[in-house]
Amino acid sequence: MNILVTGGAGFIGSNFVYYMLREHPDYRIVCIDKLTYAGNLETLEEALKNPNFAFVKADIADREAVYALFEKEGFDVVVNFAAESHVDRSIETPELFLSTNVMGTQVLLDASRKYGVKRYHQVSTDEVYGDLPLDRKDLFFTETTPIHTSSPYSASKAAADLLVLAYHRTYKLPVTISRCSNNYGPYHFPEKLIPLVISRALADEPLPIYGKGENVRDWLFVEDHCSAIDLIIHKGRVGEVYNIGGHNEKTNLEVVKEILKQLGKPESLITYVTDRPGHDMRYAIDPTKIVTELGWKPAHDFESGIKYTVQWYLDNRKWWENIVNGEYKNYYEKMYSGR
Repeated sequence: MNILVTGGAGFIGSNFVYYMLREHPDYRIVCIDKLTYAGNLETLEEALKNPNFAFVKADIADREAVYALFEKEGFDVVVNFAAESHVDRSIETPELFLSTNVMGTQVLLDASRKYGVKRYHQVSTDEVYGDLPLDRKDLFFTETTPIHTSSPYSASKAAADLLVLAYHRTYKLPVTISRCSNNYGPYHFPEKLIPLVISRALADEPLPIYGKGENVRDWLFVEDHCSAIDLIIHKGRVGEVYNIGGHNEKTNLEVVKEILKQLGKPESLITYVTDRPGHDMRYAIDPTKIVTELGWKPAHDFESGIKYTVQWYLDNRKWWENIVNGEYKNYYEKMYSGR
């Protein structure tokens, strides 16, 4: 099978590349990534040594480049991770999110139609559902929860989801969508909460926490997310949406305190900052559909997953230090200049 992974130099996409190369060694995996601030080719250093893996630097919104790649490769499956995904950045520059997340998705859908892709899978987010109240622990997001977005980021992802479903209904394109809760694990961009806390705590720097730190997220170890997508693209029903979550609800403050405990750092590093505009209070996924239909279940609880994650960042300081100091941006030139 020949699979296109878009955004494969990012956090979840790169973990998916490694997961698929390990679990399906006979598959060919092609990664396309624009290598914006969150795309790091250094992350794929080991994958680049695999003869069944290829990397292409391009923008998914570049129709000519995308069509040329589809023409050359004849993909069986497309898994679209490529997205602007940092909520704070979407508040500052929403137009970038519309370009990649909506128009880029349209280009991929058109290419998938034109070149006969057997399955197009859209990687979405639980943020399209909005949020849940903190005092209603009985409420969870299901696949039928109405879309109710809070930020330009989530609005752009919701628009892409609707476009994907429209292409299925109008053009009979074989699509699936997954909406996941917050991921964590190796190769997470240091701007995000967990790696940010790890890197700053190791340097004994203040840890900025929005509001009172009481916002709740349902944390999912990234490899569990990858295993779910693997199941969906092979066995999921065409035209369906699948929620992926691990029933690991934690407040931001609980997450930060657990990391500090593992690192042996004091809670006095915590500092509270003005809350983000429109900050969602609680996310919680009901994964019953994927569990009952496809037999998926997460292999990691939060306790084991966060322990592994903290240790990974301790063992791979060069990777995230290169990002913090900007050196990672030069890796593509090192790899491909003169070729």
